[in-house]
Amino acid sequence: MHCGHFSAGRCRSCTLMGTPYADQLAAKDAAVRERLGPLVPDHVWQEPLPSAAAGFRNKAKLVVGGTAGAPTLGILDADGRGVDLRTCGLHEAALATVLDRLARFVTRAALPPYDVARRRGELKHLVLTASPTGELMLRLVLRTTGPLERVREHLPGLLADLPRLRVVSANIHPEHKATLSGAQEVPLTEETLLSVPMGPVVLHVGPDSFLQTNTAVAAALYAQVTDWITDRGAATVTDLYCGVGGFALHAAAAGIEAVGVEVSADAVRGATRGARDLAGVPGAAGARFVVADASDPAAVVAAAGATQAVVVNPPRRGLGPDLPVLLDGLSAAADPATPTGTLVYSSCNPVTLATDLAAMPHWQPLSARLVDMFPNTDHAEVLVLLGPR
Repeated sequence: MHCGHFSAGRCRSCTLMGTPYADQLAAKDAAVRERLGPLVPDHVWQEPLPSAAAGFRNKAKLVVGGTAGAPTLGILDADGRGVDLRTCGLHEAALATVLDRLARFVTRAALPPYDVARRRGELKHLVLTASPTGELMLRLVLRTTGPLERVREHLPGLLADLPRLRVVSANIHPEHKATLSGAQEVPLTEETLLSVPMGPVVLHVGPDSFLQTNTAVAAALYAQVTDWITDRGAATVTDLYCGVGGFALHAAAAGIEAVGVEVSADAVRGATRGARDLAGVPGAAGARFVVADASDPAAVVAAAGATQAVVVNPPRRGLGPDLPVLLDGLSAAADPATPTGTLVYSSCNPVTLATDLAAMPHWQPLSARLVDMFPNTDHAEVLVLLGPR
């Protein structure tokens, strides 16, 4: 993939830009195997799961700069000036083809971009998410509620201009800090969840829910984990840090009873709707979702009860010291005749994955695979299947 923004030095986010994709994938796979070293022996590794090198991102997180009359949608440079990245080649076509119309909406609604240096202005970010159906979800991140009246006034025009725009919300983020959003979410459309078909299930995503940014690779990731759990003969699975329920719903679609644990009520609302979609589907099992802290062993055991398999998909910080306690608790809660015998760890950070694996001497890797969720960067998603020693 060639990127004019990268060549001109306007954006350096894709650190591997210009490197042939086959070389990227091979080098990333080798780096992950070296990082995990003796913890994951070479013979258990599968071939890496590749991605398209361009046009794969289902979400555009755009910093708004410039002025209301001439906004930029992209990033800020070192001096805080807006750098327009509407032509970024990573975005799916459903995103790329509508960004100009979003810029015109900013102008029509007279939404002054937030000036980081002066701490003035209103519109901080636009976050646009695309479903494989072509339907869209838009989140406007505002400093205050002041512009909401203008947003509502011009929203019918935007919806007419973008007939596939199904979900719109405003997030109020008054703090001057490098985070994407604040605590207050204001729905602006009747529908508040975007439906994202993925393999045999539909994920329902709200503005504050986590969705893997590479739809095609995410579908393959969920399918791989479901195959592993099925091959291990597990009849029940607990999905920790489940988000909108990707792992749990795919397992349920394959006939495995699933419980998901997630601290975000917004995500659990979407996951529960996905479980309702599976009700009555031939061969599907039940799935239920609980709002609880997946890093709290007592809360997880109380929510999940007996289970034969566990899937963990933690944030970049990993699981830390709670992991051995958590696994012991789940095993103790299980039926003695069918103890927990399968653990799948989905990690977006090989460094913390290595730390966690080292803290699990009673579990051995049975299979492992690099899943290339983020082409053109060094970021790596890794799956590891483990069983008791």
